[in-house]
Amino acid sequence: MSRRPLHGVFIASHAIAEGAITRKQLRSLGYRRLVQGVYADPGIGLDHRLRATGVALLLPAGTAIGGHSAAAWHGAPFAGLHDPVTVLRPAEVRWAGPRGVRVHRTVLAPADVDVVEGVPVTSPLRTAWDVAALEPLGTAVAALDAMVRRGPVTTAALMSRLEGAAGEWGVTRVRRAFGLVDPRAESAPESRVRVALVLAGLRPVPQFHVLDGGEFLAKVDLAWPEAKLVVEYEGAHHFEAEKIIEDDRRYAVLVAAGWRVIRLSAPDLRDLDSVVRRVRDALDA
Repeated sequence: MSRRPLHGVFIASHAIAEGAITRKQLRSLGYRRLVQGVYADPGIGLDHRLRATGVALLLPAGTAIGGHSAAAWHGAPFAGLHDPVTVLRPAEVRWAGPRGVRVHRTVLAPADVDVVEGVPVTSPLRTAWDVAALEPLGTAVAALDAMVRRGPVTTAALMSRLEGAAGEWGVTRVRRAFGLVDPRAESAPESRVRVALVLAGLRPVPQFHVLDGGEFLAKVDLAWPEAKLVVEYEGAHHFEAEKIIEDDRRYAVLVAAGWRVIRLSAPDLRDLDSVVRRVRDALDA
C-alpha cells in the first residue's frame, strides 16, 4: 500500500472497528503508540504534547490534562518526552489511566478547565498552581517563568491567587515557587540554574546588559555586576560551528573589558551543587 490509510492521533480499537485501518496496517506502517491503545501517524513530530493529546482521547468526562503537561499549551517548555502525562480528576471520577499517565485527585471546577484544540487542559492560573505544587522546584519555576514571560498569567495574578490560600493543598510549595518567578529568564535551563543560585544566597541579575564606558557589549544570562562575573548557559545550538565562533568573539570582548565568564552546558544541570560552588568560588575570589 503506497499511503497510510489514517492520519492524526486515534484510538486503535475505534479505528479498526470503523474500518479506517487494519491491525496489519497498524503494525506494518510504523504508527507510533503514544500510550496503550492510542496511536499517532509517524509523520507527526513526537513530543510530550503529542502524548498528552493521545491521553486526552481516553479521558472520562470531568477530567483534564493538567500540571506540567498542560503548561505546554500555555507557553511553557514541553515536559520531557518520557515524563508521565499529568491528568487531574475529581474525587467522584474513578480513573487510573494507562501506564505513562500520572493521575492526581483534586477539586476540579468547570472554570478550571479550558478546551484547546479539542483537548481539555487546565486554565493558565490553575496550571500554574498545580505545576508549583506537583513538580520539583527548579522545574516548576522554569515553567512559571515561561508562562509569565509569554503572557497567559502575570506575576500579579500569581500573587493574588495566594491571598487567602492558607490551608489549601500544596500552598507551601506553591508560595515558594511563585516567589522565585522571574520572567526575564529566556530558557528553562537558565531558570533552573538561577533557582539553585538564589537558594544558595547568590542572587544574580537575569538578562543583564553589559556596558563598558557607556558602550553596549553583550546581554548575558546571569550576572553579578559588582563582581564583573557572568554565567552563560549554552544550549545545543551554541555548539554549531558558526555559533561557536560568535560566542568565542563575544566572550573575548567581555574578558577584555575585565569580566569573568562561567560557561555552562547540559551536563552541568545534572550537578547544580557543583555550579553553585563554582560561582561562589568565583565571587569569593
